[in-house]
Amino acid sequence: MTSRTGVLYGVGLGPGDPELVTVKAARLIGGADVIAYHCARHGRSIARSVAEPYLREGQLEERLMYPVTTETTNHPGGYEGAIAEFYELAAKRLAEHLDEGRDVVLLCEGDPFFYGSYMYMHERLADRYEAHVVPGVTSVSGASAELGRPLVQRDEVLTLLPGTLPAPELARRLADTEAAAVLKLGRTFGAVHEALTESGRLDEAFYVERASWQAQRVEPLADVDPETVPYFSLAVVPSPAYAARTSGADEAPAPASEAAGEVAGDVVVVGLGPAGPEWLTPEADEALKAAEHIVGYGPYVAKVPQRAGQQRHASGNRVEADRAREALQLAAGGARVAVVSSGDPGVFAMASAVFEQAEAPEFADVSVRVVPGVTAAQAAASRVGAPLGHDFAVVSLSDRLKPWEIIERRLDAIGAADLAVALYNPASKSRTTQLATARDVLLRHRGAETPVVIARDVGGPEESVRVDTLGGFDPAEVDMRCLLIVGSSRTQVRTGPGDTHVVWTPRSYE
Repeated sequence: MTSRTGVLYGVGLGPGDPELVTVKAARLIGGADVIAYHCARHGRSIARSVAEPYLREGQLEERLMYPVTTETTNHPGGYEGAIAEFYELAAKRLAEHLDEGRDVVLLCEGDPFFYGSYMYMHERLADRYEAHVVPGVTSVSGASAELGRPLVQRDEVLTLLPGTLPAPELARRLADTEAAAVLKLGRTFGAVHEALTESGRLDEAFYVERASWQAQRVEPLADVDPETVPYFSLAVVPSPAYAARTSGADEAPAPASEAAGEVAGDVVVVGLGPAGPEWLTPEADEALKAAEHIVGYGPYVAKVPQRAGQQRHASGNRVEADRAREALQLAAGGARVAVVSSGDPGVFAMASAVFEQAEAPEFADVSVRVVPGVTAAQAAASRVGAPLGHDFAVVSLSDRLKPWEIIERRLDAIGAADLAVALYNPASKSRTTQLATARDVLLRHRGAETPVVIARDVGGPEESVRVDTLGGFDPAEVDMRCLLIVGSSRTQVRTGPGDTHVVWTPRSYE
């Protein structure tokens, strides 16, 4: 065995036209000792056909034939087991060449690290051998060029999606972005078509098959026969700003409500409850169905099922005012807008932000109403009994919007008044001391044995609820996804079935 090991190259070939192969890729292909490529069981390789003009005589060829593609398999590990075993064997074959000092070029259509098969060899070999990746023109770039339309411009967002995602997830993501490309069509085309329809993007979508090939096909996706769609095709929703300009429209089309002659639409601020759809009230569900636009913090918008023609506007957690103004501006143009909040929108959520921005004169004609939701405090309380069964207070420990001095003063007053209290936003990565301080303030007024309910992710997949004491719980174990309920001096605890704790505060004073 030679003392020199070979070098592995993952070489991107672009979308199919041999003239779109980069100069570097052509040089490496011509100089390699071994040319490797994947192929289906019929033995033909698209990658090899693209690279053929750059091959030279005398090169070794390593054909990596998939044992299964879309058909069924009797492998004991199923499809995933068969493919994993194939990649291990393929990596071993390439390693034998590398150990003999031969440089190996593994051909890959498009770009090796963009849904490419090369990545499975890279993760198995790159820690043992020198490995380099040569990028290639992606199918998305090729499709955009053949369409003659930019994918995105200025501040637009491009989302790349595999068509193998469930149709509701595809629809949600398509509605949340300005531009998109959906790959891996073929048998997924029906679900992709459904998702484009549900997201209201079907009329903007184009179908591009075998971009840059002689046999390429480009047409509006709505016109495509599903029976004619191969795997090497994709759906593209290009830049909406470019489309608006080239169609002669200076602005986006007016909402249906404005076209009908209404002066202004309305904003409804909707509480989604603390977790899944089982916490959503029928009134909230109806409000969401009636909306033309859904506005909110990204994870909350994601909880709302996608509906045909409905546009979604997701944003970050710290832009409440901007989010409220966006909703009001949409409504001022005649649209029906739902602003979504977790829990109840009137409790440390979006309702107050919307009403604050609605004070601006430009929104004088916009109607704003609130649809309540189950609060996190109610959900947490229900898991242990009725700790909020008598007078209680609700306090957020976040000092992002109010000084800590005010929070501490209120906690002191609550303690003196002997009220049970629900503590929202108890801790975060940047707020690690406030909860311990809050505990110390309450301990001035009540005993260390006072019950404390620590509830995390109530209604969610990571739900945990436990009962501790005011003097005994560890603030370091509490994070932003928790809510605490601290009882009053009257709050009772007893052990229920299965060593569970039942916590309640009597409604009467004896």
